[in-house]
Amino acid sequence: MEFFRIKRVIPFMRYALWFNVASIAMFVIAVTSLATKGLNLGVDFTGGTVMEVQYAQAADLNKIRDATAKLGFTEASVQTFGSTRDVLVRLPVKEGFTSARTSDSVTVSLCAAEGAAAGKPFEAVCPQAVRSYCDRLVHAKESAKRNEIRAAWREVGGPDYDCSTPVAHPDSEAALTVKRTEFVGPQVGRELLENGALALLFVSLGIVGYLWLRFEWKFGVSAIIANLHDVVLILGVFSLFQLEFSLPVLAALLAILGYSVNESVVVMDRIRETFRNRRFRTLSVPQVIDNAITATMSRTIITHGSTQLMVCAMLIFGGEALFYFALALTFGILFGIYSSIFVGSPLLMWLGLKREDLAAPERKAADASV
Repeated sequence: MEFFRIKRVIPFMRYALWFNVASIAMFVIAVTSLATKGLNLGVDFTGGTVMEVQYAQAADLNKIRDATAKLGFTEASVQTFGSTRDVLVRLPVKEGFTSARTSDSVTVSLCAAEGAAAGKPFEAVCPQAVRSYCDRLVHAKESAKRNEIRAAWREVGGPDYDCSTPVAHPDSEAALTVKRTEFVGPQVGRELLENGALALLFVSLGIVGYLWLRFEWKFGVSAIIANLHDVVLILGVFSLFQLEFSLPVLAALLAILGYSVNESVVVMDRIRETFRNRRFRTLSVPQVIDNAITATMSRTIITHGSTQLMVCAMLIFGGEALFYFALALTFGILFGIYSSIFVGSPLLMWLGLKREDLAAPERKAADASV
């Protein structure tokens, strides 16, 4: 179904050379940035500490970021999930900080910030943290171990507390509660990165095989280069601006590969059908490609426009949890449209596509009938 049709043929191939030069320049910049800067890998790949914190009321993310920044975790990822009261804090590995010390430092810093804002003592804001500290003291059998626990608690900013008396405030009155703390080791992060790269490789090989079988080899090569062009440019953007590359972004890349190959298949299938249409036998190869791309423009605008509306909703209202995922999808949609028109289609001309390449089956059928 088409809600509108572009009646005038747009001469895309007239400017194909200029756009190919621009594509090569962008590709070189992306590869250079990846080789020199690399990707700004998130905690999922580099390892670190993940904390789930639940607040009694809606959490102030800026206050949480300030509290972690004071500890030196300027690259900490703070985001809500599920509700505005549940916060996920991802902390990268920091030299001199063990997982336990990182968790205690952040907990004490968050509790101190909440206590200062509410004008309440530490144990009233975070009774859970005080109980955890006291439990460790009680279960420590040696005095040296207890002294070590006290020193570590004071080192991270924990207030002195007499553990011989019970905490006066129940957990239900706590301003915040640490629900869970997990440590992702560098080895686990390295395995995730390797598995993600393998997933990207296998998906690319699957797409290559499909395109090779679906089209004549010139179409297949053009579509493959166009799709790889999209992936490299997106990785280049994340590398150039040092945006955080995490598992959701990797998932977006895999989705973009499928989305981009769909766009390339639609455009190239229309080019093939236009070549075989008797109405266009007098047109040159660039004119045939221009007609085919123009015929798919309404479909491209409707499909990609509808998709981008949903992605924009995630980009604007999804919070930090979905921001980079939606940003990668946005780049993927734009690059997918661009590459199918100004990368994949011009490559057909440069590879020497001719009408005879697609008319061969028709001639064989005619010879057989004779």
